[in-house]
Amino acid sequence: MSRRDWRLFGRLHARLYKSLGGRLVGSVGLGREVLLLTTTGRKTGKQRTTPLVYMPHGNDVIIYPSNGGKESPPAWWLNLQTNPGATIQIGNTRRRIQARSVTPEEHAQIWPKAEAYNPHWRNYAKTISRPLVILEGVDV
Repeated sequence: MSRRDWRLFGRLHARLYKSLGGRLVGSVGLGREVLLLTTTGRKTGKQRTTPLVYMPHGNDVIIYPSNGGKESPPAWWLNLQTNPGATIQIGNTRRRIQARSVTPEEHAQIWPKAEAYNPHWRNYAKTISRPLVILEGVDV
């Protein structure tokens, strides 16, 4: 798919997710769940919503800025680096979060679980070097 097609797919997925409360479109199969991440655009200041596979991690969640294995990082990750405050929606539940890269110690503990949870992340990590991102709940 082209970059334009992926963007269109992401917008459609986000709309369906919101209207259905995550039912039918809240999973990509094999137990991997999807959330909606809403960030503030670093250049425009506009709200941007992206559906992403996430891994539960206690009261927090882990995401990986793979951008499908492309060399350039995804816009949502660049947005979070500028403004780490964002909102996620899991099912019908929305909450504010703070995003940060995991520490090297956390990475050593979390990465084996993350690559088992989503083998795509393992494959992307062979060609790109990006940190796991932890979304810590503000309104838990």
